[in-house]
Amino acid sequence: MMPLAQMAEAVLRTADGREKTALSRRYAAGWQAARDRGETPEIGRADPPLHPARPAKPELLSPRDVPRRRPGTPEGRIALLHAVAHIELNAVDLHWDIIARFAHVKMPMGFYDDWVKAADEESKHFNLMCDCLEALDSHYGALPAHAGMWRAAEDTVDDFMGRLAVVPMVLEARGLDVTPGMIEVFRKAKAADAVAALETIYAEEVGHVAYGSKWFHFLCGRHEEDPKERFHALVRTYFHGALKPPFNEEKRAEAGIPPDFYWPLAEGV
Repeated sequence: MMPLAQMAEAVLRTADGREKTALSRRYAAGWQAARDRGETPEIGRADPPLHPARPAKPELLSPRDVPRRRPGTPEGRIALLHAVAHIELNAVDLHWDIIARFAHVKMPMGFYDDWVKAADEESKHFNLMCDCLEALDSHYGALPAHAGMWRAAEDTVDDFMGRLAVVPMVLEARGLDVTPGMIEVFRKAKAADAVAALETIYAEEVGHVAYGSKWFHFLCGRHEEDPKERFHALVRTYFHGALKPPFNEEKRAEAGIPPDFYWPLAEGV
């Protein structure tokens, strides 16, 4: 089996979304099968690109230039599904990137188990969103998308703890806050497939946030740092702007992030 970091790099260098996620899921299945046999596969080293390969479409725009569409309309719901698909594709790359980018840092095998599982689930999420779009005679790439999604990865390219703080513990935790509202949009529209897909995403994203919290706390312990103070410092360094309430305190707590981690970083506090 190819070393894990090289698998991660191969995913990052695959441009087409469906091809990227198929490769991601194949590598994840191979990794899981080896782990189920009691093996300890090689992690190895990689040379990941600064930016993952991307298809020619969607056109990537500054966040302020992405057209706003009302979610109460069919066009608005397609735009919402397209935005989620874009987020999920970036998440696939983010989870493989943390493996490849920081392969030189010695970590327990459980770290790799967690992020391979997360990458596999994000691959499934992207395909669920693509299926929903295609059922509505659209597709991923049909609309422009947010160009800022990879910024957190660029900003934390040399900071392992910063990456864990900002990507799973801030950006993915934000998904826990906003996904219930999205589910309600599609429930009102009687779009059962989209509701089911978003409910799957919502349930599994809790685990991804939890992986971030777990391994962030692990590294704080390794370096004898206070997790809350370190988290606040890293988010203030790398996250652009304040965190936006309302927060899904129940799901954040389930993922291992207590209120005193995020409320001091919130707007108006």
